Amino acid sequence: MSCYSKLLKNCTEYKDVLRYLETGLAPSGVTGLPSAPKAHLIHSLCEDLSRGAVVVLPDEASARKFASDINEFCGLGKKAFFYPARDYSFNSSQGQSREYEQIRLKTLCNILSGEYSVIACSAESALQLTIPPEELKKRTFKIDLSTEISAEELLNTLTCAGFKRSETVEGPGQFAHRGGIIDFFPPDSQEPVRIELWGDSVDTISVFDPSTQRRTDTLDFCEITPATEIVFDSDDELKEKIENFINNLSGKGSRKAKETLNKDIEMINSNIKLSSVDKYLSLAYEKPACIFDYCKDDLLFICESGAVKDKAENTAKLLNQEIKAQFENGILAKGLDRFALNFSELLNIYEKRKAFYIDTFPRGTFDTPVKTLTAFNVQQTPLWNGSLEVLMDDLRPALSRGEKCIVTAGTEKSAASLAEALETEDIKAMYFPVLPAEFPKNIVAILPGGISGGFRYPNENFTLISYGKGARTGTSKRRKNYKAADAVQSLEELSRGDYVVHAVHGIGIFEGIKKLEVSGVTKDFIMIRYQKGDALYVPVTQLDLVSKYIGPKDDTKTLKLSRLGGKDWEKLKAKVKTSAKSMAKELIALYSRRLKLPGYSFSPDIDMQSDFERRFEYEETDDQLRSINEIKRDMEKPHPMDRLLCGDVGFGKTEVALRAAFKCIADGKQCAILVPTTILALQHYNTIVRRFEGFPIEAEMLSRFRSPKEQTRIIKALKRGSIDIIVGTHRLISKDIVFKDLGLIIVDEEQRFGVGQKERLKELYPTVDCLTLSATPIPRTMNMAMSGIRDMSVIEEAPQDRFPVQTYVLEHDWGVLAEAMEKELRRGGQVYYLHNKVETIDRTAAKIREFLPDANIGVAHGKMSEDELSDVWRDLLDGAIDILVCTTIIETGVDVPNANTLIIENANHLGLAQLHQIRGRVGRSARRGFAYLTFNRNKELSEIATKRLTAIREYTEFGSGFKIAMRDLEIRGAGNLLGSEQHGHMEAVGYDMYMKLLSEAVSEEKGETLKTSSKECLIDIRIDAHIPENYIESLPQRLAIYKRIADIKTDEDASDVLDELIDRFGEPPAGVEGLVKVALLRNTAANLGIYEIGQNNNSLLLYVEKVDMTKVAVLVRAMRGRILVSTGPKPYITVKKASGQSPLDTLKEALDLLKQAQDNEKSEEN
Repeated sequence: MSCYSKLLKNCTEYKDVLRYLETGLAPSGVTGLPSAPKAHLIHSLCEDLSRGAVVVLPDEASARKFASDINEFCGLGKKAFFYPARDYSFNSSQGQSREYEQIRLKTLCNILSGEYSVIACSAESALQLTIPPEELKKRTFKIDLSTEISAEELLNTLTCAGFKRSETVEGPGQFAHRGGIIDFFPPDSQEPVRIELWGDSVDTISVFDPSTQRRTDTLDFCEITPATEIVFDSDDELKEKIENFINNLSGKGSRKAKETLNKDIEMINSNIKLSSVDKYLSLAYEKPACIFDYCKDDLLFICESGAVKDKAENTAKLLNQEIKAQFENGILAKGLDRFALNFSELLNIYEKRKAFYIDTFPRGTFDTPVKTLTAFNVQQTPLWNGSLEVLMDDLRPALSRGEKCIVTAGTEKSAASLAEALETEDIKAMYFPVLPAEFPKNIVAILPGGISGGFRYPNENFTLISYGKGARTGTSKRRKNYKAADAVQSLEELSRGDYVVHAVHGIGIFEGIKKLEVSGVTKDFIMIRYQKGDALYVPVTQLDLVSKYIGPKDDTKTLKLSRLGGKDWEKLKAKVKTSAKSMAKELIALYSRRLKLPGYSFSPDIDMQSDFERRFEYEETDDQLRSINEIKRDMEKPHPMDRLLCGDVGFGKTEVALRAAFKCIADGKQCAILVPTTILALQHYNTIVRRFEGFPIEAEMLSRFRSPKEQTRIIKALKRGSIDIIVGTHRLISKDIVFKDLGLIIVDEEQRFGVGQKERLKELYPTVDCLTLSATPIPRTMNMAMSGIRDMSVIEEAPQDRFPVQTYVLEHDWGVLAEAMEKELRRGGQVYYLHNKVETIDRTAAKIREFLPDANIGVAHGKMSEDELSDVWRDLLDGAIDILVCTTIIETGVDVPNANTLIIENANHLGLAQLHQIRGRVGRSARRGFAYLTFNRNKELSEIATKRLTAIREYTEFGSGFKIAMRDLEIRGAGNLLGSEQHGHMEAVGYDMYMKLLSEAVSEEKGETLKTSSKECLIDIRIDAHIPENYIESLPQRLAIYKRIADIKTDEDASDVLDELIDRFGEPPAGVEGLVKVALLRNTAANLGIYEIGQNNNSLLLYVEKVDMTKVAVLVRAMRGRILVSTGPKPYITVKKASGQSPLDTLKEALDLLKQAQDNEKSEEN
């Protein structure tokens, strides 16, 4: 029994409710309980009665919050699960993301295994029908080490369970097959599973990390659970059921419906998987189930029954309208029209299950007659804002009344520091990292976590104060947070026809892997086509010299290919390097000049700073904390700071900047925030007012939204020093603005300011600390290359609490889109409709008005003036616009939490990076976001656009395109940071090569020695060294492994690569082991000054720059009669094979001896 349950053991009302439940005196009603105490009561009842519960709440936000509260109360006990509603996609050709369906399946699987305490669901999800429990059990397949199953059977099981085949498993619902290894990601699992078969026996079962594809732990057994709610045994079964249905279909609209159904049969006959089988729910199961069928013996609680009833009735009405519209389109028909219960069926369940109603305020009547009514006396306390003084004001009277006091303080770090802070204020406090057996008396118990609201039971003598921050959501994030550093794995996405860059020969076109037989031995080569059709065959052992050409994406522009053997490439590289060097020189001069300037050294953090930071309502990411510390360290130095803070939209840059601003103000100095647009100024100003509430700080805004009279007042106050922090547009750098004592300038979205404005800023305030924020991320490689000449802090980690955006990829269809917009407006939200042509944008707005005559429609595009745009954004924020028809200008717009549906026309024309940023504009509140990415089917899609759409479709489900999107964004970021000239150079040689040249240029300018071996070593000897196709089928994976092998430098690298191969693909064949050995020897040879190794009959030829006779003497002594030296214009050492020795063993023997001689020489020198 948890310590929270014990708090109510003497409460009279609680005892009454417990008795009613034990004796069956229900249905019953309870009033007087706000949201968090409801969760507390239900948690305590479940523990006392040792029973589970289903709790129905009005909407998803309250259900999610409720599950989170229960989990805070139960500590390490059985968890509460959130059961969301799902969106039906009745159109079979419409792709959609399935995150919510997978959360539902995870919850259902946990119910079947008994691993839950409470199920929290919204009115909508309580009504929805799903897979029956007996079907889910039947289709859940357990595999342990004694299971006998063939690979074919296992693959068939996965396909039937609704899993999708892919080359690598990155997200739930996928499976992959390589030889005897099968990977799959069950929706109810945190990590994907790898099963290795030995014949028809299970050899090992493990879990692995989807980002590295390496095993992390072994398992004794695993379960394959369905990956979708609607599953058929096979496509043939589905086809048969559709055919039977068509034969029995008659009546109004049946002709249209038969046409659609026959189209689905045609797709199945052509082996095309239907993107959605949602409409066939009633064909899949004779009697579909609802959540209550899974929780038959559980208690049933209805919270806020009036709101639940309204929501349930509205949901049913909306669904019926949608079904009616689909009847008219011929998509649905009679018999394919039942997807949810109606409200009267829900009432029957209430009666049968003796529902318990819990409302905050008494109602006239409940939905079913109640036998008892209990009123609790509970006071709700406001959420604590993080201020220590406010908290002490609340705690002291409670402690003097002898009450038990509990404070939930957010993160573990905040909780521990709060306990210390209270002790210094003579309030006894104790920090509990986990729930204690019982709460102590006369001591304040401080706990991590957060409950949605504080409350006090006056009669039971306890008070709970909650900090709203860090309330953990009911669904844990299964996917590793992708970091931008994962993004540049360029060879993995290589396919025929892509541009590649060879370090020596330049830009060519990749033509695939070719097998060539050389002297009776098969080897793999990469074929690259150059100008005039010349072909270069690169041995796969040299793949580290090849990288994919990455540059600004453009479908129309063709790249100029290099000429094999020409000097153009070397000249181009030299030109780029010279330019990079002069840029590095300038930057280094600037950097050293800044270090000589006197600046203001800020004091270390004061208590008020930690008080301010504790009030941040979310848990900071590691990157945010690191960036904050880097900025504070710079501010405390005696010279001016000039730091760039980069990170994607919504990664928390503003919070980092505000902490720096607070530090500046705490030292009595002023802070100015410069932003590019009026509306962004307004948004920042609102954030500042909210974050600085309760602190003695005066904030103001200077922009067009202030009248001339107000502007005059603000300018005077700035000069007087009575304003601490000001946000403004370029108006802030006008001549009439004078600060009393400016300490910090923050420039937001610096890429949108002109060079002139930036220079003026530096002229005006050369010794003031400057922090610049950029929304396009900067690549990690660039950050490293620029270290020591530009201070950068990079936030690569996405915040945890973003909920997935339900994404659809579909043909443009006004009927479907009008329905989507209407659905959003009905729930009180707003819509972005992205039409990227300024000439026809007004016509599109008029078209939408035809479909939705009552909606307020606004238009925004880049040709409007900044003032006009600001007004549009303000109207959108104020809710005066329902649908905003706009161009990609929304990329740089402001947050509109109420806009949660996004429709993009011709999504195939946008890059993944743009789609990633634009899609991030919706789903920024507790409400679910929807994105409809549409394309025009009548037009022939270009190959690039088709590839992109496929990537988007996958991206919607697994975030796998995130890597590509991040890379596109980074290139844009790199271009912004370096300016247009360098951007041109980056385009000329490709991103990877540019980064390499930049890195070398910077190191040379800084006087560092470059750590590169003088030459690469080419090995061409007769050994079987290639990866057979039957070992790694997928070309991108084979390329990635070749690259991994080519990068081998040490014995540790070699064993790591072999471990990875065994782990992912099984025991490597001899040819693969040969490759690994060659890669290792190639590196050793290069370090010994050998640049080429060839074979002539039974001898190996080692070509060296110059012959070192002392090393040769070592070889001659050890390998008597087998060494010859040729000192011509191209000197080499001949090493004869010993009888029975392989060329590889001979080479290893010779290189080991040479390395030993080199090591001895070095030790003698020292």
